[in-house]
Amino acid sequence: MFELKKYVAPDFAEEKFRTAPEAKLVPAPFDGVAPEHYHAMSIFPEYFHIGGRWLLAEESRMDCVAVYEADKIVVREFRLLKKGDLVVTGRTENCEDGIFMHTDGFREETEQKDAFAFRQNRSRETAFSRDYDELYELLKYERDHGKIVWVMGPAFAFDADARRAMSKLIENGYVHAVLAGNALATHDLEGAYLKTALGQDIYTQKSMPNGHYNHLDLINRVKFHGSIKKFIESEHIDNGIIYSCEKCGVPYVLGGSIRDDGPLPPVYGNVYEAQDAMRNQIRGATTVISMATMLHTIATGNMTPSYRVLPDGTVRQIYFYCVDVSEFVVNKLADRGSLSARGIVTNVQDFVVNLQKGLGL
Repeated sequence: MFELKKYVAPDFAEEKFRTAPEAKLVPAPFDGVAPEHYHAMSIFPEYFHIGGRWLLAEESRMDCVAVYEADKIVVREFRLLKKGDLVVTGRTENCEDGIFMHTDGFREETEQKDAFAFRQNRSRETAFSRDYDELYELLKYERDHGKIVWVMGPAFAFDADARRAMSKLIENGYVHAVLAGNALATHDLEGAYLKTALGQDIYTQKSMPNGHYNHLDLINRVKFHGSIKKFIESEHIDNGIIYSCEKCGVPYVLGGSIRDDGPLPPVYGNVYEAQDAMRNQIRGATTVISMATMLHTIATGNMTPSYRVLPDGTVRQIYFYCVDVSEFVVNKLADRGSLSARGIVTNVQDFVVNLQKGLGL
C-alpha cells in the first residue's frame, strides 16, 4: 500500500539557525520591479528568519520572489509585485542571510553508484515496470487524499483507445484538473463529433476525404453554439476527454498558442491569463502527470514546487511525472531533481492505456 514519506523539518536549535541574522526586507521600488539583490525562489521548502521566527513559504514557485505580508511569506511573480511590497533580499541559502533552503526534508534515498556504470539516465531502453506499479498505488491514494493534475498534449486525441482510457480515468476520479492547449480539446471534440482527428479516422488512422476541413468545421460549430458545454448538449456528444471533464465537473485550462486555429471559446489568448489559470490549478496539486507536450510540461514544472503545505499544517511531497517519447523532454524535467520529477520514456497513448488497465478500469 502507498504511504507518503514523512517530512522532517529543520532542527532550528542548531547553532546556524540560532545565530542567523534576520532576513532583510526591501520595498519594491516600482510595480513589477524587485529591489536589487532580491531572493529568487526554488522548488524546495524555504524558511525565512523574520521577527525572531523561521517562517516557511507555504506556497512556492520557481523564479518568483518572497514577500513578507500579513505576518507570513507570500510568493509572488515579478509582474505582480506592487510598489512598496516588502521583498526578501539575499542570495545565500544556508542561514547566512536569514534564508534557509531545505533540500532534504523528505530524506530521499540515494543509491551508491559506481564511478563507471551503464544506463544511469532514463531512456527508451529503461524498464519502467516498477514505475507503473508505484504509479498505480500513488493514484489510488491521491484519488481520495490529494489532487491529481494532468498536463496533456494532443497525442491522445488521435487514438480511439487512448481517448477511451483517459475518459475512464476521469470518470473514475483519477483526474482532478487538466491543463492543455487548443489542439487537445479541438481534436478530441473532433473525434467525438466526426470520428476523426486532423481528418484521420481515430481508429484506422485512414485520412478521410476533405478531412483537412474537419478540425476547422469542429471549431466553427462549437463557436456557433457559443461554448463547449452547449455544443456537447446540442450535438449529442457522448464520448471523449473533454466530454468526460464536462460530465464529471473536472476543470480544464486551455492555454492558447500563436499556432492555434480558431481557437475554441474557452482558450486563453492572453498568455499571462493562461499562466494565472494554470497556477490556480497547480496551487492545490499533489501529483502532476505531464504527457507529450514539451512547452506546457516545462511551464507547469516551473510553477510546481516539490512540497505542499496542507490545511492542517502538514508538509507533504508533490509527485511530478513527465511522460514523453522524447528522451530530451523527460530528462530536461528530471534535471529539476529526483525529489520532484520522475521520467518515463514511452508513447503516451500506450502509457494511458496501461494505466487504465493497471488500475482495473
